[in-house]
Amino acid sequence: MKNYQIDEKAQIPAYMQLYQLLADDIVKNVYPYGSKLPSKRAMAEETGVSVITVEHAIELLLEEGYVESRERSGVFVIYRNEDFLGTKVSAKENHIGNSVPVENSDSETFPFPSLAKTMRKVLLDYGERILTKSPNHGCPELRDEICRYLARSRGIVIEPEQVIIGSGAEYLYGLIAQLFSGEKTVAIENPSYSKIQDVYEAMGLTCDKLTLGANGIATEELAKTKARILHVTPFNSYPSGVTADISKKLEYIRWAKSRDGILIEDNYDSELTVSRKVETPLFTMDSEAKVIYLNSFSKTLAPSMRIGYMILPASLVDDFNAKLGFYSCTVPIFDQYVLAELLRSGDFERHINRVRRNRRKKQN
Repeated sequence: MKNYQIDEKAQIPAYMQLYQLLADDIVKNVYPYGSKLPSKRAMAEETGVSVITVEHAIELLLEEGYVESRERSGVFVIYRNEDFLGTKVSAKENHIGNSVPVENSDSETFPFPSLAKTMRKVLLDYGERILTKSPNHGCPELRDEICRYLARSRGIVIEPEQVIIGSGAEYLYGLIAQLFSGEKTVAIENPSYSKIQDVYEAMGLTCDKLTLGANGIATEELAKTKARILHVTPFNSYPSGVTADISKKLEYIRWAKSRDGILIEDNYDSELTVSRKVETPLFTMDSEAKVIYLNSFSKTLAPSMRIGYMILPASLVDDFNAKLGFYSCTVPIFDQYVLAELLRSGDFERHINRVRRNRRKKQN
């Protein structure tokens, strides 16, 4: 088998590193459709990890539909590139916090029995602590679990103080507008989710609407705007369904660095993709670029779960605390504890994998 190197000192768990290495090689056709993966014991010996670690990596590949296990035969690749062609999102598909368009189907809402079980566990484990006021930026338990989740699922390695918890996307848009109150203009995609423009304009900013092309904002549009803040949805931008390719993402990064600007990365839908590998976040592409990462659990859990989060670049943490650190967290602490437990237990990721697998079956 290929000689994989596992970094034992990395914050990303060993099983996740192995999963990513195997998935990359499956996509690159190193392990073509129908081929058999090396045995778990062989992989463990070659990489220096335990068989259990290998099993965890294989489980993720099974969940994602890259491979299938055949009794007494081994694990075989079932991924084919033609099964994962990009698809455009219907204009009716929901966006974070949008109360009007279509909500998640029943099959994509987090299972109520599992949610109720987790709520009962939180009541027993935390007791009267659920009656206390949340710290301003969110409770430590949730911020810690978000850091761990992003590290293993997105390769985003951050500290808890970079995480700001808030009740949905619109609230976080408002915080961003206040953080950069000295700016007069923010550039946004055209078309884009209407509440992005609504919130920014309500906060006194002018929105410069930049036309989207087939793979992101047109180059000439980026060049002509005078804005220093650019709000983009790199994956499945609503309502166009446009996804920025790697060249366009790098162009956004260069744009921001050339004018000491800020990128707002609205990453609401990327976790539920079936047509592509995990999207590379702008946040991780250049350590010198200032990128604020936004996401929400309203789409991945249920529309009623009004919990979103914002990841600040380390260079903006002190500025945020000085200007806006006085704001109280708008998410009840009980809800935060519940979400932290869903992340810690793995129930959230199992749900995501289940939804992606079901979507893939419907697509095929």
